[in-house]
This record gives sequence, structure tokens and C-alpha cells, in this order.
Amino acid sequence: MGSRFEKIGQFWHVIFVVFSSLGILLAVNQLFRLELFGFNPLDTSYLYYNLTLYLSTAFLLYPAAKSAGDKVPWYDVVLFSVVVIINIYFGIHGIDIIERGWEYRSPLPATIFSVLLWVLVMEAVRRSTDIYMTLMCLIFSAYPLFAVYLPGFLQGQSHDFLTSARLYAMGSSGILGIPLDVVCTLLIGFMVFGVVLQNTGGGTFFFRLAQSLLGHTRGGAAKISILASAFFGMISGSTTSNTLTIGAMTISAMKSTGFPPHLAAAIEACASTGGPIMPPVMGAAAFIMASFLNVPYAVVAIGAFIPACLYYLGLFVQVDGYAAKANLKGLPKGELPSFWGTLKEGWFYTLAIVLLVYFLLTLRLEARAPYYASAALVALSMIKKESRLDWKKFIAMIANIGKVVTQLVAILAAAGLIIGGLSVTGVALAFSRELVGAVGDNIFLILLMGAFSSFVLGLGMTITACYIFLAIVMVPALISLGIDPLAAHLFVFYWGVLSEITPPVALCVSAACGLAGSNFMQTGWAAMRLGAVKYILPFFFAYNPALLTHGVWWEVLLVTFFAVVGIYYLGSALEGYLWGIGQINWPIRISLITGGLLIAFPEIYTTLIGLAIVGCVNLICYFTSKGRPKFGVSP
Repeated sequence: MGSRFEKIGQFWHVIFVVFSSLGILLAVNQLFRLELFGFNPLDTSYLYYNLTLYLSTAFLLYPAAKSAGDKVPWYDVVLFSVVVIINIYFGIHGIDIIERGWEYRSPLPATIFSVLLWVLVMEAVRRSTDIYMTLMCLIFSAYPLFAVYLPGFLQGQSHDFLTSARLYAMGSSGILGIPLDVVCTLLIGFMVFGVVLQNTGGGTFFFRLAQSLLGHTRGGAAKISILASAFFGMISGSTTSNTLTIGAMTISAMKSTGFPPHLAAAIEACASTGGPIMPPVMGAAAFIMASFLNVPYAVVAIGAFIPACLYYLGLFVQVDGYAAKANLKGLPKGELPSFWGTLKEGWFYTLAIVLLVYFLLTLRLEARAPYYASAALVALSMIKKESRLDWKKFIAMIANIGKVVTQLVAILAAAGLIIGGLSVTGVALAFSRELVGAVGDNIFLILLMGAFSSFVLGLGMTITACYIFLAIVMVPALISLGIDPLAAHLFVFYWGVLSEITPPVALCVSAACGLAGSNFMQTGWAAMRLGAVKYILPFFFAYNPALLTHGVWWEVLLVTFFAVVGIYYLGSALEGYLWGIGQINWPIRISLITGGLLIAFPEIYTTLIGLAIVGCVNLICYFTSKGRPKFGVSP
């Protein structure tokens, strides 16, 4: 359901901006222990105060129904007020909740407020996402009410309605669980950095930088889309917003240089879905992943880097192959910005990202890094008139931060209900045990089950919520069979992200189709082919975590090298064009697909077989092609 922010009226605009500003100040005060105005809330109270500021504003931003109109009706004012009152009450009594165990036995007002908060979180997530996510939250949050009556491993400990409500509202595994804690302690800062980057002109800078680097090559407009989306996505960590932001600039350029509308939309959708898997920021799920693994976020970011690059390599090879087959030229150099000129104009964006990475990976100041980088970017952007933040831009930036965090808080508070339902019944561990028992020691079979589960859940849930659910019920089973913990978490995460480009849901494809004016299903099938590498990569790093930099340096380099070779041949075969040879027929393509998969698969015997297949195919192509192959010559 779309936001009605622009039409809610001046008064509510002011309220929203004030709440967003207070939320940022609260996060900075808590993180840096500033004790502004003597305010230093307990961690539990801090989470409640964030719900006060951000969950409440969900009822201002999102209408109860599409037909509800643009202005804020009286009942949304009531819901907004009730959320504020409830969470201020819980925030004030944060110490009592912990010391007196209110989640099991509490005063009557706290019990009533717990029930109301449960209902309000469900309504907030319904408004901000869709009915599928809401149904998942409803089913799993109601699970403790009837768990004892279910058969087999689905049976668990039951709780009455009021106890369940108290556990969700005041327990550590409910609404205040890991997802909400991560968004309030870590993600707000990264959302601030992403919005500051966008509002100071970072999106345009990355687009122009990509133009200067790749615009002159064949199919340059599509390669600009890939590189610009990778640049912007690695900071925003979003998929749909990446599609709409960068796609608005790239899709029309691709169409004007010869790419059909459905292919232009598919390329942008695939490029944008690389955002959540590309460090350094990645997105909400990656930070939650670090919390589940109990490791610094830098460990997750470093581990995810090589697979993300391999995904973009596969996409790039296919786009280049199509451009060669269709004889699509690059953009004239006279129409492109110069690389050094672009870098000179926007050097401070690059410096801000370097600072972010330095604080994040070297100094390991994970929570504080985005605030330092944001402050530096705001200060440096004042150098140029075009990027300078005046009062109007500053207010708009604060509002944009509030909109992003409001939706995140609504989604992750609801995800806490899913975690709570599985935790208080004790079913999560039983499910993992049953799963392992069903597949025995067959790693491939459990990976297939994990992929299928992740994909199906990803169709009806947000990426983050899907990952959280599977991290609880599926990942322990993967780990118990010897799969590397980070590989197990990334495996289900990758397959959850795939729903963004796979029909029938494919939100990124849908957004790109709107920009390109293309047919949804035609675009969806094209996106699946272009994003094929993302379907197989999780199996590669699940079998050999050297692709996640887990291993000795020479093993990491060797596995990565063969993965690059394998992905190159796989991408070439999928597109039907082999560099130096030209177009190839289906028997050759099938042989190269087989050889590419075997080379990239991180086992020595499969790699050797794959190299033999690819070597034979190359020799056949060389000696049967008409005339001498023109290696390295672009059409």
C-alpha cells in the first residue's frame, strides 16, 4: 500500500518531521551515551521510545485501505495516539518490566496495553506491506494458543491469550527481539547515511560515474545500469527503491540504444536486486544475520563480497553477449561525462564511502560508522551549490529518513511476533530436528528443501522477514549437517531475495515494468535468465565456504578464480554468445552450461571435468567457425 505522506496536511507533516528528528536524536544520544538533557534510557525503554516515534507514524503514512483517502481520518489519529501512550508507558516502566518479570505477571494496565500493542503491530504491518506478510504474522503469533493440540513436531507448549500478549509485548523474544533491536541500534544510522547520500546528489553522481566508465562500450547503456545499480545498491541495501531511483535514469537510455523494453526492465531489476547482497551496507537482513551469528557485521560483509561480485559478473557477461549479437553500439564519447571530471565534481561522495568502510571494517565501529560518514558527507556537500543542503532540502531529508525507518520498524516489530511464536512454543528446534531426520545426512537434499522453503516464503514475505523466519527454523538444520554457519545463513537469504525477480510476485520486475512499459511475464522470464547465477551461487558457497573467504588465502584465490571462469562460460552459454567465437548453437550452449557449472562448483574433480568439457567445446568452435575468429574485436 502506497504512502500518503505528500497529502496528509501541513500539521501532520510537522508532527512527522518532529518525530523523525526526535528518533535520530534519540539514536545518537543512546549510541554515543551523550545523556542529552539528562536522558539516558535503559535499552528496553529505548526500544519502546523508538516504537513511540516510528510505529505511531505508520498510521499517519499508510491509510487503512486504498479507498480511505489522503487525509488522516479521526480513527488514524486515535491509533497514532494509542501507540504513543502505550509505548511511553512501557518505556517509563522499563526497569519494572525487567526486574519484576512483567511478561509473566503484570499490572492490569500493562496487560491491556500488551494486547493492544499486539493488535497495533499487526495492523501497522498490514498497512505498510501486504496481506501475505500479515497472515504469516497472524498465524505464527497465534500459534501458542493452539500449539499443544497439534500433532508430531508441530506440537509445542501452549499459552493463554493474555500470557502470549505479555510475552510478545514485554518479553525479549517478541516485539522487542533481535529484529527491532538491530534496526534501532544499527540500521537507523545506515538509513541516515543512505538518505543523506541520495539527498545530496549521490544517485546522480554514481550514474554519471558509471556512464564515464562503461557508456562507450557495446551495450553501454545496460552496463551503466548494472554498475550504477551496484554502486547505489551497496549503500541503500534496498531493491525496489534502487529500481525506481536508478531505473528512472537507465531504462529509457537502454530503450533508446536498441534494447527492447522487457529486456531493459529485466536488466535493471536484476541489477537492483544485487543491493541486499552487495557490501558494505547490504540491508536490514545482513545486520540481523550478524546478530544471529554473534559476529561483527564486518565478518558478514567481507564474506558476502565475492559471491556478490560473481553475481554481477554473470549479469554483465550476458548483457555484453546480447549487445554483441544485436550489434548494439556504445554511446558516443562526446555525450558522456569524463571519468576524472565526474570524480573531481563528486569526490566527496567517494570519500564518504571510504570513511564508512574504514570505520566499519578497520576500526569496527559498526554502529557509529554511518553517523561519522553522514556528518562528513553533509559537511563536504556544502562545498558545491548543487549538493548543498538548504533548509527545505534538510527537512525533506529528515522526512525521507522517517519514511524509511517507519516501514522498517513496522515490518521488524511484526517479525518479532513470528520469532516470539516459534520461541515460546519451543517448536523451532523440533522442526530442525525433524528436518535433519527426514533427509538423513544428505546435504544436497536439505539444501534443495532450504532453497524451496526460502523461495516460497519469499513470495509472501519481505526479504528480511523471510530470512528471520528461516534463520530460526531452517538454518540450524543446515548447520547441524556441517554447513558453515555464515554459508547457511547466506544460503536462505539469497533464495529469499530471488522472489524479487521471479514471477508471479517479482516486486522489482513489477517496478521496472512500470518504468519501461513492458509486459510483466515476458520481463519476469528475462529477469530469471539474466539472474540465473543467483539461483546457483548459494549451492557453491554452501559446499565450499572458501567463496566466503573462509579458508587459507591460496584456497580462497583458487576457488574464486575457477568460479569466475565457470560463471563466465555459464553466462556466455545462457546468452548464446562466446567472446572471440560469436553466436553459438544450442548443443554448444548446453555443453558450456554443463562445463561452466562444473568449473564453478568448488570441488577439484568437478572443476577438472568442467575444464575438459569447456576446452573441447572451445576447440570445436575454433576449428568449425567460418574464417579465423577475431578475438577481442567488438562489433
